[in-house]
Amino acid sequence: MTDEIKARLVKCFAAVFPELPETAIPAASQETVARWDSVAAITLVTVIQEEFAMEIDLEELENMTSFSRIYEHLKNRLSA
Repeated sequence: MTDEIKARLVKCFAAVFPELPETAIPAASQETVARWDSVAAITLVTVIQEEFAMEIDLEELENMTSFSRIYEHLKNRLSA
C-alpha cells in the first residue's frame, strides 16, 4: 500500500508542480521548489484531498512542508 500512496502523491505533486521532473519530486520541499508558496501549498493540499478522499485540517497543513513529510502523514493516516 505504501508504494501506491507514494505513486498517488507523486501524481499530485506533478499536477501542481509540472516543471518538476518526476525523479525530483521525492526530494521536493518548500526550500527546494521556488514556486511552492502559500497558494501552491493550498492547491497541493486540495489536490491531495481530492486524490485521497480525505480532509486535511489547517493544523496539519503547517507541517506539510515537503514530499517526505506529506508522505509520512498520509501513510500514518491511511494505515490507522
